[in-house]
Amino acid sequence: MNSLEQAFSDTEKAAESALKAARGLTTQVRALERAAKTGNITAIKREQKRLTEALSVLQQEVYNAASSWPFSDEEVERYLEERYTDELRDAAADVGLSVHERDGNVFSYPSLLRVLPRENAVRVDRKKNSAIRPTHLVDLLLKNQTKTSGFSSERFIESLYAVYTGILSREDSGRLMKSTGIVVPLIKIYRLITALPGAARDYDRSDFARDIYMLDEKGPRRTRRGATVSFPSSTGARRRSSDLFTFVGPEGQSVEYYGLRFSEDI
Repeated sequence: MNSLEQAFSDTEKAAESALKAARGLTTQVRALERAAKTGNITAIKREQKRLTEALSVLQQEVYNAASSWPFSDEEVERYLEERYTDELRDAAADVGLSVHERDGNVFSYPSLLRVLPRENAVRVDRKKNSAIRPTHLVDLLLKNQTKTSGFSSERFIESLYAVYTGILSREDSGRLMKSTGIVVPLIKIYRLITALPGAARDYDRSDFARDIYMLDEKGPRRTRRGATVSFPSSTGARRRSSDLFTFVGPEGQSVEYYGLRFSEDI
């Protein structure tokens, strides 16, 4: 079975050949038109013959292009499930781009990518993308490393703070936080953020982990009201894998997050 990259390349070349043949046909039509305008019978007969030949070439090239894609729908889905990530990693390595896979997710800092086999697509940073040619996608990931992200850490920290204080108001009868605030497991924060139907599908645990990582690495650390955020690690029996949120950093290192704390000086 060919790789997807090779299949895309072959189809592209077949389309280019059909386009070249179409231009050739257009050229012959114009030559016939010029001969008729000037009344050159010899040229008319010559260009009619050439036009027939150009049409024959075009028909063959169009047929080649129309039949150039080698995969069935089932084969594409299986390839995306089983081989696509490896091919993407190889294409990334060719240009020096680091790509890492964890738990079915592909990380290329700062991007998070998820393959959607049934949709013949990938999801890059919550945006569905049907352009899945490996070399094209690698170019996109490279651009994502240099362009400004649409992620707003300022809005994110305010959202976290609102959910955090809401949890404390319910669980601690509205007690004020001391300078060393109460640690709330991130799983509680995430469940409230994604409580609406379908929200967890559009914003899954990996998306949340990425946003926490970006906030942790780049800030800001303080809300507009002056509360300072920190991300304490879990300890003891409370630590469960289902409570942890993991992201892969630019060097391939796994970073785990368990809890969230806002501290206020009162």
